[in-house]
Amino acid sequence: MRKVNRNDKVLLMCVGVLVGMIGLTYASVPLYRIFCQVTGYAGTPKTYAEASQVVTDQVMEVRFDANTGQGLAWDFKPEQVSMNVRLGENNVAQFRAHNWSSRPIVGTATFNITPVKAAQYFNKVQCFCFTRQELKPGESADLGVSFFVDPAIATDPETKDVTAVTLSYTFFPAKEQSLATNTR
Repeated sequence: MRKVNRNDKVLLMCVGVLVGMIGLTYASVPLYRIFCQVTGYAGTPKTYAEASQVVTDQVMEVRFDANTGQGLAWDFKPEQVSMNVRLGENNVAQFRAHNWSSRPIVGTATFNITPVKAAQYFNKVQCFCFTRQELKPGESADLGVSFFVDPAIATDPETKDVTAVTLSYTFFPAKEQSLATNTR
């Protein structure tokens, strides 16, 4: 057996670094998504298992925006353009989707909050964006999102000036169009 020399050690280190970099490349998207959901970074709202327990009398306007991505033959719109909500109060906003194509289509929704600095205070309890949605030809669906705005938004010096937030969704065709169970 041959002795490992200095060049072999350098080669093994380079291969190890290369393998590590490839591993980080594959892990970067899910890690970034988790980071955004936890911190509210890049306009990503946080998700909660239950509604807020603290409700204040302070009111904030929440606006709703709905879009469809290229290649999705759906109409998608909010049932209400905006609503005034008390901070900490659990609310439900409804959206309506309609498949005007002649084939079943599975869609997935992405979302964001503007202004970005308010995203960490916008909390979704339940949302249609957590699951893939299938609409058959000509079918419509009412899709709801349960949310609250954390009362801490009013005391944060960075967000004291925020009087309205916009919750925006964009539906895209799902990469995989088969859906074993419809989870609406």
